[in-house]
Amino acid sequence: MQSEGTFQWLGELLGGLIRLIVDALRFVFGGLAEAISDFSAGVAAAMGMQPSLFNFALLALGVAMLLAALRAFAARGIVAGIVWALLALLVLSALIG
Repeated sequence: MQSEGTFQWLGELLGGLIRLIVDALRFVFGGLAEAISDFSAGVAAAMGMQPSLFNFALLALGVAMLLAALRAFAARGIVAGIVWALLALLVLSALIG
């Protein structure tokens, strides 16, 4: 009889420990997901675009094109810099509503 009480206590202790770990992970990642959501909503509002995954992919592409333009200008590639800047302008201006 004593062994049933001991194993029941041990099972409750292990279950409580697992529950504590799951709740802690839910708290950490839930807060992280909320922070990412608020950040993306703020970026979308500042850009004047709808907060969708496709728009954020286009935003990343446009920023990459701007960086390519800056690198081309830094390497004294004036024509390449202008082309990259115009492409970035086309992509980013399509996002702005």
